[in-house]
Amino acid sequence: MSSTALPATTARRGPRRLLVAAAAFLSLAFTGAALPHSAVAAPDRAGDTPSVAGTSAQVPVGVTAGIAVFDRQTGTFTEQLNPDATFRSASIVKLLLALDFLGNRSPDTIPAADRARLDAMLRSSDDNAANHYWATYGGPAIVDRMVTRLGLTDTVRPPAGYEGYWGYTAMSARDTVKTYRHILESTPAPVRDFVMDRLRGSTRCASDSFDQHFGIAGAFDRPWAVKQGWSGRYAKGTCGSGGTASGRADDTSPAASAATGATGVDLSRPALHTTGTVGPGDRSIVAVLTLHADGTSYGKAYTDLVRLTRSLNVPGGTAPKGKWYGTWGSDVAVRKDPAVGDNLLTRLPAGVEVLVGCQKKGQLVSVPPYTNDWWAYLPQYGGYVTNIYISHPDDRLPDVPLCTGQK
Repeated sequence: MSSTALPATTARRGPRRLLVAAAAFLSLAFTGAALPHSAVAAPDRAGDTPSVAGTSAQVPVGVTAGIAVFDRQTGTFTEQLNPDATFRSASIVKLLLALDFLGNRSPDTIPAADRARLDAMLRSSDDNAANHYWATYGGPAIVDRMVTRLGLTDTVRPPAGYEGYWGYTAMSARDTVKTYRHILESTPAPVRDFVMDRLRGSTRCASDSFDQHFGIAGAFDRPWAVKQGWSGRYAKGTCGSGGTASGRADDTSPAASAATGATGVDLSRPALHTTGTVGPGDRSIVAVLTLHADGTSYGKAYTDLVRLTRSLNVPGGTAPKGKWYGTWGSDVAVRKDPAVGDNLLTRLPAGVEVLVGCQKKGQLVSVPPYTNDWWAYLPQYGGYVTNIYISHPDDRLPDVPLCTGQK
């Protein structure tokens, strides 16, 4: 760090130990409680996590993964890691709920209420919609019908005692690929287009206020279409202008009374899944199912899954331009402009890694002992965060260009 003096209004951030002394002051409206942060930039890929033999996948330490990437152009898998391992599906099973309902119906003729439910379930992972279809059309019998219809080999209804919890349906990465292939290659065109258009329109904030644009949505530029899944009690998951959803369990999952279900599927460790298609013409189908250590924060699981997905060989996928950096603090605001005001777009999951596209000077922000007027533009969020919350010791990030086209 240079010893060159700086103007008093842009004092360089001090040593990490100052953070502890100043924690009581970190209560500005644009952030929540602050946490110590690293003084190094996040690695471009999965850091020092090793690649697994036979695949380019770099699985972070403490993560259990089942992976399958299928290239529809060549008809071959480019990645397979534990492709037949079963995980509780969380919201991935919503694909099966939609296919079951649309099996003998045209999207053009279904009631308006069902169009609204399906739209919310597929775009925003709405649990109330899933509850409706599960309760109305047979619950576990839906899974049985889809296993037969799609030729699934690893998918199993929820275990005894959990029949009411659709998120405990067991699925594998290879069965997830089969599900997408069925949607793209076997369903009538109106059904295919209805489902895929909604997955292409995935909202960043899910209906339960979790940021669901992890994995595929973070690792690749559009075009992509995604159906994500999460299950378990993360420390925090943050999205939207409303703040933090804390201690939430997705997919109506109860606190499991046992570590595994009858089929050996883990029901307790936090699950985070990213599935969908990547590239023009839905060239690649990607399924990455993961479990994380108990107590893992949502921001860490989010970051680990994005890093893992970025390490994969996905034909047709294009990595977004920018530099990946860690962040610190909780409820860190992403704003439309590089200034504090009535311009909040969303809030970051605590400690999440973000892609910085460029940076510019804006309003001077003071979070004692830090003061900075540089702001980082996050292209995947379409807004700015003060550089104070980017994990780097300098006010201005050394390897990020100036913004020229942003407001």
